Amino acid sequence: MLFIDPSSHDIGRSTTSAPAAFTPSVRWGMALDAEDFQLSPTASSEEFSFHVLGSGSRLLASYWDLRSRIFCEEQHLFEDSDRDELDARAYPIVALSHSHARAGEAVGVVRIVELSPRVWQGGRLGVDADFRRHNQIGKGLIWKAVTTAHGWGCDRFLATVQRQNVPFFRRLHWRSLEQLDIRGISHHLMEADLSYYRPSLERRPIAQAA
Repeated sequence: MLFIDPSSHDIGRSTTSAPAAFTPSVRWGMALDAEDFQLSPTASSEEFSFHVLGSGSRLLASYWDLRSRIFCEEQHLFEDSDRDELDARAYPIVALSHSHARAGEAVGVVRIVELSPRVWQGGRLGVDADFRRHNQIGKGLIWKAVTTAHGWGCDRFLATVQRQNVPFFRRLHWRSLEQLDIRGISHHLMEADLSYYRPSLERRPIAQAA
C-alpha cells in the first residue's frame, strides 16, 4: 500500500497533527484557496514549480535523497530504504525552489504509478523540512500528480491518506472509499474527482525513472 500521506509536516507529520496550516494555503502572504488551482493548471508560482522527472534527469538523486530523509530518517516508516517494487514503473515528480539560496533544488516529492490500465495511484508525498511553511508545495504536488495522470488517460486516481488529513483532501475534491490500518496508523483510501482536475498537457516520458 502506498503512503501519499505520512509526509510533510501538517500533511501527516504524526497521527495527531491536523492540517490546520494548510487552510488556507499561503503563497507569500496571499491566501490561496483550492478553487484557485483551477485558474492555474500548473500550480506553479514565482517561488516554486512542479516537474515530472525522466530517467536521465539530474534531479533524480535529490528526489531519492529527499524521500529517504522524510520517510526513513524523519518519519521512521522504513529502516534502510523507502523504495519498493512500484518505483520501477512509477513516475517521480518534484517541486523545485526558485529562491536564491536553494534555486534548482528539489524541495518536495511525490510519485504516480499506473496500477492497472487507466487506474493510477499517488504516493510518497513529502516536503523538505525547511520549506514546510510554504503550504503551496503540498497542494501543488497533489495537483501536478493528478492532472498529469489525468492527461495520460487516467480514469481513476487513488491515494491512501492519514485520517486527520481526510478533510483537507475533501476540500481538494477527493472522496473517501474505505478506512484502512497501515502500520498501525489509521488511513482512508481516497479517490480524486477528475472532473475538477483538468488533464495536463505534460508529455509522458518514454521510460520511467527506476
